[in-house]
Amino acid sequence: MFVWSKLSSEKWADAWEERFAGEPRAVITRIAGRSTIRIEVYCEKKKEAEAISNQFGGSVRELKAQNWAAMSQEQPPPVKVRGRLLVVAEKAKTKLKEIEKAHPKLQVISIPADMAFGTGHHATTATVLRMMVDYAKGKEGQPWTMLDLGTGSGVLAIAAEKLGASEAWGCDFDDKAVRVAQENLVRNRTQNVVIEEADVLKWKPTRRWDCVAANLFYDILEDVFPKIVKSMSKHSIVFVSGILRTQADDCLKLGEKAGLVFEEVVTRGKWVTARGRLAGRK
Repeated sequence: MFVWSKLSSEKWADAWEERFAGEPRAVITRIAGRSTIRIEVYCEKKKEAEAISNQFGGSVRELKAQNWAAMSQEQPPPVKVRGRLLVVAEKAKTKLKEIEKAHPKLQVISIPADMAFGTGHHATTATVLRMMVDYAKGKEGQPWTMLDLGTGSGVLAIAAEKLGASEAWGCDFDDKAVRVAQENLVRNRTQNVVIEEADVLKWKPTRRWDCVAANLFYDILEDVFPKIVKSMSKHSIVFVSGILRTQADDCLKLGEKAGLVFEEVVTRGKWVTARGRLAGRK
């Protein structure tokens, strides 16, 4: 058994929590008397821990022999969304076929928690998925497109195609996230989704999309709101997430200043997700 560990400032705790949401082997500990946290991921194989170290830094050490196998094989529970989607961590083809057969009315999405780039378990992702299902229900029989800013694992873009989107494009500044997302596209047999490496702070919108998802932190959204507006038409909808409850009022006001109106705001724990449209739309 091996463990990857890294010390980080406590101010980044939420970012680490979101990064490893749905990863049952991850442990985040606040160190008493210090503004520091320790992030750990327990792995059965050394190469798994080293892969995390190569991505995030930190260190890898071997633990004394114990019965860690059961824990390392544990998977997060499936996420069922509005009777339309079922997000699972399973990646074995034979088991996925069994799951699909057992849930014939659900679109099954496989997002392994191996590197945890957004498995669908975090409050931000789960809430956007619910809002997307509601949006897609009203678009049945009509073509629609989706833009996914800060795609992570690609789960939102994949879900969009499963829900009927004719086209989806996603981006992330993290090349490892892009690689994982592209693997997930293949795993879920998507055909109309493209995911590329791009920094949203430098990215320039070149077209308009029917549905825009921006699961980004507040400080990034602050700069990206004008770009989101340029990516929308009068009929478009936007989902913004990744916002801490303590930051939500200021963040959404910036969105409104950029030209958005938020019609639904959902708080789950310390996270806020909002659904909006362009101001002035009838």
